[in-house]
Amino acid sequence: MIRFQQVSLMRGIKPLLESVDVTLNPGDKIGLIGANGAGKSSLFAMLRGELHADQGSIDFPAKWRVAHVAQETPALERTAIDYAIDGDATLRQLEQQLAALEALPDSAENGTRIGELYSALADADAYTVRSRAEQLLAGLGFTLAQMDQPVASFSGGWRMRLNLAQALMCPSDLLLLDEPTNHLDLDAIIWLEDWLKRYEGTLIIISHDRDFLDGVVNVIVHIDDRKLKRYSGNYSSFERQRAAQLELQQGMIEKQQRQRAHLQSFIDRFKAKATKARQAQSRMKALAKMEELAPLRAAAEFSFEFREPASAPNPLLVMEGVDAGYRIEDPKSDAVSEKKIVSHINFSLQTGQRIGLLGVNGAGKSTLIKTIAGELAPLHGDARTGKGLAIGYFAQHQVEMLRHDESPLWHLMHIAPTVREQELRNFLGSFNFNGNMVTSKIAPFSGGEKARLALALIVWQRPNLLLLDEPTNHLDLETREALTMALAQFEGTLVLVSHDRHLLRATTDQFIIVADGKLQPFDGDLDDYKDWLFKTKLAAKNTEAAGTVAPVTIKNAEGVQTKAAAPAPVIDRREQKKIDAEERQRLSALRKPIDLRIKRLEDQMAKCNVRKNELEAQLSDESIYDAGNKEKLKQLLTDQAYCTRELADLETEWLEQQEALEQLTI
Repeated sequence: MIRFQQVSLMRGIKPLLESVDVTLNPGDKIGLIGANGAGKSSLFAMLRGELHADQGSIDFPAKWRVAHVAQETPALERTAIDYAIDGDATLRQLEQQLAALEALPDSAENGTRIGELYSALADADAYTVRSRAEQLLAGLGFTLAQMDQPVASFSGGWRMRLNLAQALMCPSDLLLLDEPTNHLDLDAIIWLEDWLKRYEGTLIIISHDRDFLDGVVNVIVHIDDRKLKRYSGNYSSFERQRAAQLELQQGMIEKQQRQRAHLQSFIDRFKAKATKARQAQSRMKALAKMEELAPLRAAAEFSFEFREPASAPNPLLVMEGVDAGYRIEDPKSDAVSEKKIVSHINFSLQTGQRIGLLGVNGAGKSTLIKTIAGELAPLHGDARTGKGLAIGYFAQHQVEMLRHDESPLWHLMHIAPTVREQELRNFLGSFNFNGNMVTSKIAPFSGGEKARLALALIVWQRPNLLLLDEPTNHLDLETREALTMALAQFEGTLVLVSHDRHLLRATTDQFIIVADGKLQPFDGDLDDYKDWLFKTKLAAKNTEAAGTVAPVTIKNAEGVQTKAAAPAPVIDRREQKKIDAEERQRLSALRKPIDLRIKRLEDQMAKCNVRKNELEAQLSDESIYDAGNKEKLKQLLTDQAYCTRELADLETEWLEQQEALEQLTI
């Protein structure tokens, strides 16, 4: 077990921990939470032996192997898969010793030692290490081709994935993970969550992803007011226990305040009376001895809200036959080539839609968002925006786009040059940029503070369309919750890419998916998406396995040799029943998304028909054709044409889905 006994820690003049006592059991999966700067990373450094407590002790078995994610990745020419395997340092040492011995002249002593090393390598699973590394890297989003590329060829985010792979490759008894989901997409997070559930050692995770914590941990350790407090259960359980604790403590404080008031009242009334002087003195002593209960400190809640959009065009955006991707110029020949990422996009955004954009890493989610935002021009096709469209765009690397040598006030004045400075200061204060912080350079700010500033700049501009590409990467739990609440109340239209499942569930009401170079609706929730990811990967493995079956050479009637698949084996009746049952299950699984899509289409057609009838009713009113209603008439006719076309598209897709359903039942 891990035991903290009267541990105190200072960083400079700031006390982080004071007389801490807590015990963590072997096999616990622990979520370490607390405000930014509370000491979470310092606690990890103490467990790794890089920091030492100023007082007290931290004890855990000396034989425990500790694994953690390195924060730096050198630009090596070593391949990604070899770099990942390097995480098993014991295995690498055995390999080096073996190579050194095999280079020496043969001798009986060397032969014995070589035999021992081969046995040790077998115990270290050396003969499966490459396949295990491939599985890890594939789960973290690497393709087979990328696994053989040098580490130096990867960007910073991908190198952090390689460092995570090293930590997972290392056989360990204690695994320390500091924000492991920050550089992962949703599919990689789901894979990591499943991997960590099977981890047999003691796990401590620092994370601001509440769904991830809920899925993995069974203990929460909260750093608060320089103390460590252990809670059983996952993060949601911690929140319930914490709320109950705060309520109970508040009740105790109010009770004590009533007791103090009663004692003080007695003292004030009777301290001058000789007959009551002794009782008054006794109560004065009781009041002095009564230790005043301090409120159980809860972090000051941060909240903000998006201002009501100035206008709401409908539709906001229409894309017809759009190809999204990049134009690449060859500096030598001035030739321009095209790299198509998502093809033939037919997509419209209506006022009030709240869309979660799904897809595996590299599918084209960010490319699509950039195309909607106007950052990338369509390669082909037509993209039209509604009059008055105001986009608030948070890019995946928005924090890096800020001017780090300027202040929050400078950034806001840059987009609002005519607004009074005091009004800008008040607005920034609502995002917790107070005092000197408003005019300080943002370079030393934390990632979360910079992300909060980027959000503040978007909120100021009153967008009617929010395009958010991984907005939570640098946000702590408190700010993520504030963003979730603000988005839930946002009155405009939202398109969100995020690996935070809690944020997706709480703020979106429909999903679309980028897969196989296409944009298409996704009928289902995030649990269905998890199943889809599993089936997609399983299908890919089965296809690969099917491609390795050795063909059988046969002769046709003309005597020409041809190749055919090996003949199917004879199947008995019991096996046939099993196959039939599996086939029924397969068909049921195939029917489910089609049935869901048909139901969704029928709902959309019903809404569209209601809207069409409303428009026709307005157009049947003779007054709409008066000269003064020219603009309104024009808008109604445009809406009617759009609604008619949308209804036709829905009906066409409904017929296609019905046909697909019939094909399954043939």
